[in-house]
Amino acid sequence: MKKRVVLVSCVFLYLASIFLFKDPNCSSFELLHYSSRFTTPQFGHDSSPTNLNHLLFGLLGSEEAWHFRKEYIESWWRPNKTRGYLFLDVAPTGDDLLPWSSSSPPYRVSDNITQLIEETKHVAPTMARMVHGIMEVFREDHEGVRWVVMGDDDSIFFVDNMVDVLARYDHTKYYYLGGQSEFIMSNHWYSFNQAFGGAGFILSYPLAKAMSKYIESCLRRYPFLRSADQITMVCISDVGVILTPLKGSHQIDLRGDISGLLSSHPKAPLMSLHHLDATDSIFPSIERRQSVRHLMKAANLDQSRMLQQVICYNRPSNWSFSISWGYSVHIYENILPRSHLQLPIETFQPWGVTPKDPPYYMLNTRWRTNDSCEAPHVFFMKNVEKTKRYEILTTYSRSSPRELLSCSYSGNHSADYISKIEVYSPRRKRIEMDRCECCDVIHKKGTNKAKIKLRECRVDEIIA
Repeated sequence: MKKRVVLVSCVFLYLASIFLFKDPNCSSFELLHYSSRFTTPQFGHDSSPTNLNHLLFGLLGSEEAWHFRKEYIESWWRPNKTRGYLFLDVAPTGDDLLPWSSSSPPYRVSDNITQLIEETKHVAPTMARMVHGIMEVFREDHEGVRWVVMGDDDSIFFVDNMVDVLARYDHTKYYYLGGQSEFIMSNHWYSFNQAFGGAGFILSYPLAKAMSKYIESCLRRYPFLRSADQITMVCISDVGVILTPLKGSHQIDLRGDISGLLSSHPKAPLMSLHHLDATDSIFPSIERRQSVRHLMKAANLDQSRMLQQVICYNRPSNWSFSISWGYSVHIYENILPRSHLQLPIETFQPWGVTPKDPPYYMLNTRWRTNDSCEAPHVFFMKNVEKTKRYEILTTYSRSSPRELLSCSYSGNHSADYISKIEVYSPRRKRIEMDRCECCDVIHKKGTNKAKIKLRECRVDEIIA
């Protein structure tokens, strides 16, 4: 009888604890019961999907450079859709800038921080102005903003991909995202934990808010630092936040021909390109700034596939095809493994002072070669259009004759006579990114054209 009384008392006390104590940490049963009945938003109170309106851009530039750099920004800026501002050192002048183009971001003149510079004897006044821009863009317009994106006046952003990538992160938390330099010494000189501003660094709203209150005191603390990106990184580090790297953000601390890099892009959505003024034109037959417009023709139809590498084979001819969607196609007169073709050809040179010994880059590369079985026939995008079959057709034409003998392996055939390649891809955005796409080659022996159809890989399909 006593045991029954004790048992009933325990049950009564247990039930009383559930109903009387409201703190869910005190009752795992209550927490379980609550979570089974209600669903909470994924990120904070606003559970709506991240869209372009949630991004606020702050672009830092100079009036002198904007005369010839505005075409870079206008290639991706969407008037009345993209939110943000261009911060110039002085007010714009000249008939080519005024009246101000509606195709450009609205401009602001950067704050005059001369007094702060003089008080601190800052060693790099221009760099301090750029860091101060974080505070200036934040105070302008932040209703509904989830992410603040800082870039340069020649940064090329792929905003649809940025939206998709940022949707994976909790905008209510502190996040500092961006790309490192491709040149290993740039990271060594500044920091391997630094996002490079030309590629664009991204701050979640709470972090941008904290930084906006703290920028001036941070500039006073570090007057001896000469790099805006490094100052930003140490200021963010003082708040207790470290970099989350993004593989699709490209500083392009490289010189010369960067087609090797762009033809073997890492498996990550393309988010940005920078320093295109310091490289060769990305399309050899097109002027540098117009080549960016040409690339954006493909981006405007499908950013999810931009520069995404797809590899397939034509067994009868022993050919390997490597497609960088919206940019280039390579044909190799040999069956080469995917792991080899994924390495960028080192068509480029290091940025700045070249170290005496390698490594030079933050990525593995393969050397250029005159071996007929390893050197590609190179084709660049000529045209892009929608088809009536709900596909996107990108057409690629030969860059120049390869001028090598054909591969001598038994069963191999020359690809010298191929002058045109058509790549058909689904018009729908690619969402499943757990693996690369696959493709099929359609080619009639002796004809100068090859067709490639992109498709999802079959379950357990081995591509080799």
